[in-house]
Amino acid sequence: MSDLTAIANLSILLVEPSDVQQKLIIKSLTQSGVTQVETANTQAQALALLDSYQPDLVISSMYFSDGTADSLLQKIRSTPQTEHQAFMLVSSERNKKYLEQLRQSGVLAILPKPFSAEAITRALKATLDIISEEEVELEHFDVTLLRVLVVDDSRFARKHIIRVLAGMGIPAPVEAEDGKKAVELLNEQSFDLIVTDYNMPEMDGKELTETVRSSATYSHIPVLMVSSEANETHLANIAQAGVDAICDKPFEPATVRELLFKIMS
Repeated sequence: MSDLTAIANLSILLVEPSDVQQKLIIKSLTQSGVTQVETANTQAQALALLDSYQPDLVISSMYFSDGTADSLLQKIRSTPQTEHQAFMLVSSERNKKYLEQLRQSGVLAILPKPFSAEAITRALKATLDIISEEEVELEHFDVTLLRVLVVDDSRFARKHIIRVLAGMGIPAPVEAEDGKKAVELLNEQSFDLIVTDYNMPEMDGKELTETVRSSATYSHIPVLMVSSEANETHLANIAQAGVDAICDKPFEPATVRELLFKIMS
């Protein structure tokens, strides 16, 4: 199935309080090939729809009369029926503090308003990657035997990473909520890959990577760093710690697949 055909088959719930913005976003989705769009004006309406309707993707504005994208996503992630729901934010919000929690909760993309047709199409393709579950083929590894350690202080972020990995055929990883716990696990069992957040209490991702690289026992393990930091100097400092690859938060499955192929082959 081509991407265009697959995009046309996507079902989307658009949560946007402004009728004008609804029409603009639906127009952009239509231009990208999407034909199935349900709408909600409030958080309550969106949650009521999600009780009976499971879209491939929720596209949400930042603010509603009865909540925010953050409060909506927290409710979605806290309900077993919807905890894995693909979620994308469309907002003119630039305040990093407001966007950080959404990144930690596993949003698929954060698109600014106004956004380009290319940006929405890329986000829709990321949605396809999430739901298509294309197994990674690695030259020297059977992907189903990979032992992965996922380190992130956000339970929601860990769940998102685990879902992306599961879609690639990688079995349930071991989880750690910070670098200190990760080191304890590394001393107890063997791993083929570490996927770690950067910002964490106790021991952050940079300190964890430095600990891994200075170890005689597990310095060989590839490290994929996931960071919401966009500052180039900051990313350079992370790279110097010895990570094998750095991935943005929110990250796209295609990016993770490509990075895994590079560092594991």
